[in-house]
Amino acid sequence: MNPLQDDLDPPFDIVEPAELSGPVVFNSPHSGRVYPRAFLISSRLDLTTLRRSEDSFVDELAAGVVARGYPLMRAHFPRCYIDVNREPYELDPRMFDGRLPSFANTRSMRVAGGLGTVARVVGDAQEIYDQRISVDDALRRIENLYKPYHRGLRKLFTRVHREFGAAMLVDCHSMPSSAGNSREERPRADVVLGDRYGTSCVPAVSEVVETTLRGFGYVVNRNKPYAGGFITEHYGNPAAGLHAIQLEINRALYMDERRFERSADFERVATHLEILADRLAAIPIEELRPYRAAAE
Repeated sequence: MNPLQDDLDPPFDIVEPAELSGPVVFNSPHSGRVYPRAFLISSRLDLTTLRRSEDSFVDELAAGVVARGYPLMRAHFPRCYIDVNREPYELDPRMFDGRLPSFANTRSMRVAGGLGTVARVVGDAQEIYDQRISVDDALRRIENLYKPYHRGLRKLFTRVHREFGAAMLVDCHSMPSSAGNSREERPRADVVLGDRYGTSCVPAVSEVVETTLRGFGYVVNRNKPYAGGFITEHYGNPAAGLHAIQLEINRALYMDERRFERSADFERVATHLEILADRLAAIPIEELRPYRAAAE
């Protein structure tokens, strides 16, 4: 038996509504919290430190949208094990024993920062491993987890698009409320929405998200410092009627970051996401379909 399946069975799931209410799909790629045993043994860090890279409880925050008629896809594996919000082969050669494939992207900014498809660091640049790991290990993670995840997400997104003539992907993430010891300046915003500077969705999608969240009293930034990652960039294609937007939610809004516990405001934030889903579904489909986007 594949050892990954021992711990990660299934590695992700798609929670489907009884009936689709509109062309909206929610995705939570970084909320996984099932840590394979072999990975924990190989890491020099304890589980609490590793969990700092999780988008903790984001899948649960978004779970209420399913009852409203919108599917939710969520990973069970942790992002520090394999990150599906990267290119499939963003890999740091310094991490591995063995030769990487010639097509691997070894020079991206994310790789340089230790946050490639297989991460080198978590939290405040803390090294995950005390020795190199095998190239074969990294390639197995990509083949067994990364690629099936994207096949599932693409199939879901395509099915919704086929049914409505357009589709919107809401890629849900969370951000620490402070930078800790990092020099990175964290936003004071409650939510950062990323639309790749207007290229991953038509303006109506970003405007509905921003207006709705501001109406709930949240401080909202757009594209700074998070403009959207690989998923937003590669699933958003407005000219084809495919729209993607990333939401980064400040963890202080819904959880105790030190204890990894939901806070008293968790349900309130979850309800706001449900309302947001309905508001997105209410956008006239003519504003989302390919001919309209192409005309713009």
